[in-house]
Amino acid sequence: MSSFTSSSDANAWHRFTVTAICTTSVVVAVLFAFVAVVDPWNMLPLSPRLDRAPVTSNQRFAYPSLALSDHFDSVIIGTSAVRLLRPSLLNDLFGAHFVNLAMNSATAWEQAQIARLFLRAHPKPKRIILGVDYTWCSRVDNLPKLTPRPFPTWMYDDSAWRGYRNLLSLFAITEAGKQAGVLMRLKHEDQGRDGYTVFVPPDDRYDPARAATHLRATPIAVPGEPGVGPPEAWNYPAFDELLPILKMVPTGTPFMLVFVPHNHFVIPPPGHPGEAIWSECKRRMARLSATFPGVQAIDFMRHSPITDDDLGYWDAVHVRVGVADRMARDLASAARGKPSEDYIVLGPGAL
Repeated sequence: MSSFTSSSDANAWHRFTVTAICTTSVVVAVLFAFVAVVDPWNMLPLSPRLDRAPVTSNQRFAYPSLALSDHFDSVIIGTSAVRLLRPSLLNDLFGAHFVNLAMNSATAWEQAQIARLFLRAHPKPKRIILGVDYTWCSRVDNLPKLTPRPFPTWMYDDSAWRGYRNLLSLFAITEAGKQAGVLMRLKHEDQGRDGYTVFVPPDDRYDPARAATHLRATPIAVPGEPGVGPPEAWNYPAFDELLPILKMVPTGTPFMLVFVPHNHFVIPPPGHPGEAIWSECKRRMARLSATFPGVQAIDFMRHSPITDDDLGYWDAVHVRVGVADRMARDLASAARGKPSEDYIVLGPGAL
């Protein structure tokens, strides 16, 4: 009797184990197939053609498919300081098809990766706009390559097949769920298909007093410490990322290096150590415009009707939507060689 019971228990455990393994395998296979077919980031080689939209709030995942898209011939690159440049307005102003690939807090290396991806897919771009801020003018040694945000290198280095190894994470499954919701019209698209998304609060919620508090609490923007010796000998590590990008661009392609309009509260005053750092960075950007035909350096980071008007800012870096549109129109004017109180052209040649 004991032997029979023991044998029966062993068989029951065997059946349970086999059932559990089979069930788990089926669930894993179904989840893998679901993510592979939905392809939340529109980057997998074997996924079916579907009307996908950007769904991931981390632009490092959302933007590679936009960078590869043949819907665009022009691009905006940078940090959140230029995310509000509206492609549809720039399209009308420049007769182009812009995509905004500016990423929140993007490092110089990350910006270079998205630029390379766009240029590999668009070897003859119509126009490139690069927002220049603290990242590009930093004098910090060992400049960080990445932020704490995840960065999917497989999307950027011509190895999309490696993406299949990343489909069973909770993140991938969650994003596939979002994309499935969009595809089935069960979820509202909350990001622009040209990369443009209004990430600041609605303008009717603008609070001047709160904005003023943010502005006064922000320290002067100083990208590191002055170097030893004359400014022309100082090291600006991010230029090592920028130069290869400029060399990838066909000679004469309009490439705008745009110093973003930080609020006057954070612009170093004359004599401040930060002034020399920014001035030398601007000088070097201007020199690039003399070295590479088609490059134009435009400086909004100065006292002007834009930067001196506190009511145009949510905080020291992020302008309101109307100011971003004004900046877009200014860029078109600068390209035609028109002067403005809003900016100065640091480099030669209007394009």
